[in-house]
Amino acid sequence: MAYYRVSTKQQGRSGLGLAAQREIIGRFIGEDKVLVSEYEEIESGRKDKREFLLTAIAHAKREKAKLLIARLDRFSRRVSFIANLMEEGIGLTVAEMPTATDFQLHIFAALAQEERRLISERTKAALQQAKKRGVELGKNGKVLAERNREEKECFREYLLGQIPNASMMTLSEIARRLKESGQLTRRGVGFSLHSVGRYV
Repeated sequence: MAYYRVSTKQQGRSGLGLAAQREIIGRFIGEDKVLVSEYEEIESGRKDKREFLLTAIAHAKREKAKLLIARLDRFSRRVSFIANLMEEGIGLTVAEMPTATDFQLHIFAALAQEERRLISERTKAALQQAKKRGVELGKNGKVLAERNREEKECFREYLLGQIPNASMMTLSEIARRLKESGQLTRRGVGFSLHSVGRYV
């Protein structure tokens, strides 16, 4: 049972990160092994309670199948999470380290967890130094946020322009009209009540 993960929607849309993981796992399974199922997720690795990860774990438990991942950092960098998984009797195979034992996976996870902590400390220290020198932090973020807000406003006006008397309709009615006309959100998916609410 394979699990693939990238951290951002941009990586997910590009397919580059996911494609690389699929290639690694494809080489590993070859022609003599069978995948029971595949799960794909776009979520930060800092979160262990990811929807598709938890679904994949539950599925592996039911089928008594192993979880197969391309790299350990695509799964989790937390030793405790990996340890709990193994204690539940769920096997974990890392395609890049096919011969690694459970003990070795614990060590690699511990090293990755420490590396993440050190990176976080170095980043915080660098930001503090930049702030002391008078560098304005978050400037690019503000520009991007403003641009994103303007794009959303333009898209909102375009959508409402497609529906006569939209101001007199409920969000459910607007969502239904948008679905019927084949309109998609800015991310290229169908409208739901929630997504219509965000725009309107």
